[in-house]
Amino acid sequence: MIDMEFRDDRWGRPTDSLVARLDYLEIGCAEPAVTADFYARAMGYTLTQAGQAIVAQAPDRRLLFVPGRPKTLVSAGFALPDGDELAHLRSRIAAAGWPCETGPTLLFGDAVTVRDPDGNCLVFGLPREEMRSPAADRTPPARLQHVVVASREPARIVRFFIDILGFTLSDDVLDDAGGVRTSFLRCSEEHHSFAVFLAPENRLDHHCYETADWNAIRDWGDHMAAEHVRIQWGPGRHGPGNNLFIFVHDPDDNWVEISAELEVVGHDRPSGKWPHEQRTLNSWGQGLLRS
Repeated sequence: MIDMEFRDDRWGRPTDSLVARLDYLEIGCAEPAVTADFYARAMGYTLTQAGQAIVAQAPDRRLLFVPGRPKTLVSAGFALPDGDELAHLRSRIAAAGWPCETGPTLLFGDAVTVRDPDGNCLVFGLPREEMRSPAADRTPPARLQHVVVASREPARIVRFFIDILGFTLSDDVLDDAGGVRTSFLRCSEEHHSFAVFLAPENRLDHHCYETADWNAIRDWGDHMAAEHVRIQWGPGRHGPGNNLFIFVHDPDDNWVEISAELEVVGHDRPSGKWPHEQRTLNSWGQGLLRS
């Protein structure tokens, strides 16, 4: 599935659940110009300069590259469907007593900004009309769909996303002792738009683009080959989310995923539990266990 328009019925979800979609990521880079050039070639982005940031835009996807420590999520921007959803989220954050800032940002007009317990900056707002992505490019379709981080204390992140922001838990991955190793969270009818896993350090792990179907993944593979970008993992199929995938690396060693057929779920779907094993990560073959 590639299209994701906000629905008037808010996909039938409970009124206290968040409705949003991932709109952009701001990523720390050792050499922003080098990283941005990779994404222009590999992912078809058009680049512009905005102060210290390089803004990369293409249909349904946006990134910002800034000087900083590599593998750092500087901020993640989630688009909301309207002002009512923004007001609801502001009220929810205020009721919880969680610190926040309000006001416009580079890519959003009205917005609310918070930091999760690991310090990741999360922006929820209404995209600026004048900053819309450019027209179609030479690459296959791809919509920025989810982001995954590593954390030393993922349980705190999960509780923040559920209790403060209104995300919904889709699935947990459990080790043999019953400990949670990975959690997948959603804010729409798609299986997850955010995930977090246990690791020795807090960092960005990967971000993902949803494409149209299996043939589009083939086309992305051919495009990467033409740009001499090696497929590092896949093709395969994940357990949680049931999506097809391929992965490449960017110059800062971040994983970049192209996905198709991500599971679509109803608001009343109970959360699932998966074993912490290679087959959960890839039902077709090798799974790369990073937690």
